[in-house]
Amino acid sequence: MTVDRRTLLGGAAAALATLPAAARAAPAVLRVATPMPAPEWAVLQRRLLAANAEACEAFYAKYVDRRGWLRVFERWGANDGPDDAAEATNDWAILHALGGPDRIRDLYARAWEGHLKQFAAARTVDVPIAREGMYFREFPVQMDWQHNAEGLTTFNMMGLSGPRDLKLIERTRRYADFYTGRDPTTRNYDPKLRIMRSLMNGSRGPMLRRATELDWAGDPFAAGERFHMEHGETTYAQTLAHYADYGDVVGDNPLNLQATTLGLNAYALGAGDRYRTWALDYLDAWVGRAKANGDIIPSRVGLDGIVPRDWWSGVYGWGFSPIVPQTGKRENRNRVPRSITAFMTGTLLTGDQRYIDIWRRQTARINAQGKTIGGVLSTPTMHGADGWYGWQPGPFKTNGFEIWYMSQAPADRAAAGDHPWVSFLEGTNPTYAVTALRADLKGVDDRVAARLADPTTPQTRLADWPIDINPAYVTSLVQLMTGGLHIARPPWSKTSPSQGGVPLHCRLRYFDADRKRAGVPEDVAALVHTLGDTTTEVTLVNLSTTQPRTVVVQGGAYAEHRIEAVTIDGRTADIAGAAFTIRLEPASGARLSLRLRRYANRPTLAFPWDR
Repeated sequence: MTVDRRTLLGGAAAALATLPAAARAAPAVLRVATPMPAPEWAVLQRRLLAANAEACEAFYAKYVDRRGWLRVFERWGANDGPDDAAEATNDWAILHALGGPDRIRDLYARAWEGHLKQFAAARTVDVPIAREGMYFREFPVQMDWQHNAEGLTTFNMMGLSGPRDLKLIERTRRYADFYTGRDPTTRNYDPKLRIMRSLMNGSRGPMLRRATELDWAGDPFAAGERFHMEHGETTYAQTLAHYADYGDVVGDNPLNLQATTLGLNAYALGAGDRYRTWALDYLDAWVGRAKANGDIIPSRVGLDGIVPRDWWSGVYGWGFSPIVPQTGKRENRNRVPRSITAFMTGTLLTGDQRYIDIWRRQTARINAQGKTIGGVLSTPTMHGADGWYGWQPGPFKTNGFEIWYMSQAPADRAAAGDHPWVSFLEGTNPTYAVTALRADLKGVDDRVAARLADPTTPQTRLADWPIDINPAYVTSLVQLMTGGLHIARPPWSKTSPSQGGVPLHCRLRYFDADRKRAGVPEDVAALVHTLGDTTTEVTLVNLSTTQPRTVVVQGGAYAEHRIEAVTIDGRTADIAGAAFTIRLEPASGARLSLRLRRYANRPTLAFPWDR
């Protein structure tokens, strides 16, 4: 039986009913009053939210000063530069958006503001581009988008909790316009040819010459004599040598597509359609380049907008295998697969799966090159002047998980590989939720121990050092609460590349209807059990024995999914929108079955009650 949600639904098991709507909220509120003993996963989930918050506050007290400046030795460089300072609070914005305390939002906002001032004041002596400040107009002066994106990991999530923050909106527009062609002072983007003009770009424009080791490594410093080096080098000479092959930066590179996240956020924050139009225009240009290149995304585009014959060339490209100075051996550093996150943004902006189709075709093209090596079918991961190389056993599955997650097509499932979370979603690993939450609680404890044992001082600590002490562990929360991907730390597949600064891709998101903020209300826990193309099942439970809690459930991080209906205890309420509100009576809970249309709505960061 299907009933409108403005009608009493009844049912002894679910006790589902409608309540009078709040004065400013037109939709009625569903009600759950079925008693539910506190599930172990729910208790652990609330414990993890609290443990994260407590540990993050202690981390902040040690590593950030009163100004919001990171207590480190400031340097310019790809190894340990300003982007690493910004990464010190990675995942704190997600933590708050899931339901962490408001104090966490205050701290990461203060750290963001502080690091902007800190690295605007920090200057190089030898590196030309940063002699007047490593930041200009509150943005890196010139760096590649592997590192630019990493430095924006927190910033790009701020809109989840602060969509009406005028300073955030203004900054997002400014940052995006460094890349849309609107800002005449930067000229990073050529709107006519639809290319970024260099891999190295920023608020002072593109680098249109060959990059030097110094540009990447930064000014000379004591290196291993005084500082612990996180990238394996022990001397400044080795740091320079690390970048000996990093000169080929002129022209476009698929890593630059990470800039489209700024376009998405500007659009979702209400800054205007032109940001969406730009992001899609730029993405579409790359779709065309891949099609013309035999379904392989090229890693280089010339300043004339043409893909050269050596389409595999360029830093971080298909043929990028620089020498590791410590070993003297070459290491394959193809970063093209990381750009899939930008194409996922294309689908998020449009609902069009053709942005994912290009990756499926590329995978098929690479697998067609497979051959038997030592009796084992192997496929390549690299391409150079002599053809394909970098052979690995088995079929090429890089990005297979992301393809399947976006498409939800059964034909894509095999390439997604195996992971305990996927097994849980498929019903074959019922203990995963408890196991994953316990593992993340241990991760928090381990990071707390690392902080307490940390022997460094601000004079011996580089900006990348605190990153691996940051105690925020949110992977299990993102997976289990939202049915989402934590792309900055991908545990779902050994072949999935990590990439910071990307949007949150998830099935559901929650808001506290009473406190008018992002995240589940106090005492509430959520567990997404299944994901399908048009279905999702989630359990909501209120652990408070005295207070009711009211939750807004939204389809997607950006309200991109349309929820058609919700079923509880066999009774269905029509929703026909991006969100619905449900009141959980004390010590009550229920398993909800949702029917939805994914990517049916244009993305927005506006809170449900403001739409």
